[in-house]
Amino acid sequence: MSIQIPEYSSITPDVVLGKDVKLFGYVRLYGCTIGDGTKIGPFVEIQKGAAVGSNCKISSHSFICEGVTIESEVFIGHGVTFVNERYPRSTNGLGLLKGESDWTCQGTLVKRGASIGSGATLLGGITIGENSIVGAGSVVTHDVPPMTIVAGNPARLLKQLNPNDPNDEGSISRS
Repeated sequence: MSIQIPEYSSITPDVVLGKDVKLFGYVRLYGCTIGDGTKIGPFVEIQKGAAVGSNCKISSHSFICEGVTIESEVFIGHGVTFVNERYPRSTNGLGLLKGESDWTCQGTLVKRGASIGSGATLLGGITIGENSIVGAGSVVTHDVPPMTIVAGNPARLLKQLNPNDPNDEGSISRS
């Protein structure tokens, strides 16, 4: 299978791209897996060890770091940032620059059908529940339950969604 690499993009040979993946310009992908039918907007970086499911939309200027797993049918808004280290430092106790072996990656799981609003920041070690919604600009420091809306800094529960109510903005219809 061949995919056209947009101008000014960098996709390393170890990236696994599913069928019908759509990439826009200035994308940087290395050591990651992208599922079928996913769209990745411009100026997105996805690091080694990250996985994105099928039929996702990753909007421009987003950063998906090592340790992040995004299941299928997830929306990631513009400028979303994932963090995989809660207490980062550039040097160790001796003043020497830290390397990969000097930190512990904290994974993040975004479950199927979740939506992350533009400008949100998600700290490592959390799970975003299935079909939940994270409001734009939120800072998510703890797990988000399924079928809920959270927002704020730190993100707090705003609403429990009803999957059977077609008037609820979180209703799910997969017929």
